[in-house]
Amino acid sequence: MIRSPVSRSQLLASAFATRRSTAIRKLSGSPQTNNAQPEAPSSKPKPHDIDPRWLTMTKRRVGRCMMFGLKPRQVQEAGDIVQQIARDWRELIAGSEGYLTDATRRGLFRQRVAWGEMHGHVNNVTYVRYAETARVYFTHNFALHIDPAHKTEWMNLVSNKGLGIILRSIKIDYKFPMQYPDKVTVYHKLVHDPSASHSSQFAFHLQAMILSEARQRPAARVHEDLVTYDYKIGKKAAIPPWLMKQLKDTWELQEQAKRHWQQRILDIEARVRKLEVESWDREDAVEDMGSAKN
Repeated sequence: MIRSPVSRSQLLASAFATRRSTAIRKLSGSPQTNNAQPEAPSSKPKPHDIDPRWLTMTKRRVGRCMMFGLKPRQVQEAGDIVQQIARDWRELIAGSEGYLTDATRRGLFRQRVAWGEMHGHVNNVTYVRYAETARVYFTHNFALHIDPAHKTEWMNLVSNKGLGIILRSIKIDYKFPMQYPDKVTVYHKLVHDPSASHSSQFAFHLQAMILSEARQRPAARVHEDLVTYDYKIGKKAAIPPWLMKQLKDTWELQEQAKRHWQQRILDIEARVRKLEVESWDREDAVEDMGSAKN
């Protein structure tokens, strides 16, 4: 039996097709079937759960295109993509999930991991401290930047003076063992829409993302169940109107951030895919091996 010749582009496409399709499937969360009909040109994949290694995979995909050989215009485009990822990686990872990442919202930013927090890796209890410290700063941000008209009330929430917030439960999902040296950035967000009919008038839930700056991905995710508590009478209290208003406004901003950064991810995916099609993943692709003069 005589085998037909196989081009270099076909070999490369075969080698990377599985990895690429898996990465895109994880990004979009859209199931694929063998007999699925092709999508209409106007339809777009929708990112759902971003693969924690999406940044790494995307940079590797761009790097492969550059190693294969690009034209000057394509080199500029590849550089722009890598630069955007380097600048916006926190927003792409956290913002696409609805976390508000600007300086007036973040809890901890690039805080150094201390060597004394290690027992082979960062001690599990330390993540609780990261989350609780970030939650205090999260509250202070409302007092100092977002709602200064109620500064005293916001500051009292993290004290035992009058109305406060107490932690009813906390759950931590550890993603990988973070080690020294590293830095952590921590963001908080609301889990549920405060305007929803099922929302409690006495409690609300927050989620925190603890980012490793060295690995550029979540080291842990935290779920916090919080209750408003009146220390003067010693019992839980209804969420006051000034607090409820800020929770509702924050939820709206979270939804806007999610849509914005998810679209940025789709834009980057499209640009990277275009580079692949224009370089190694085409029928007549020939790798640029350079030239040598005798």
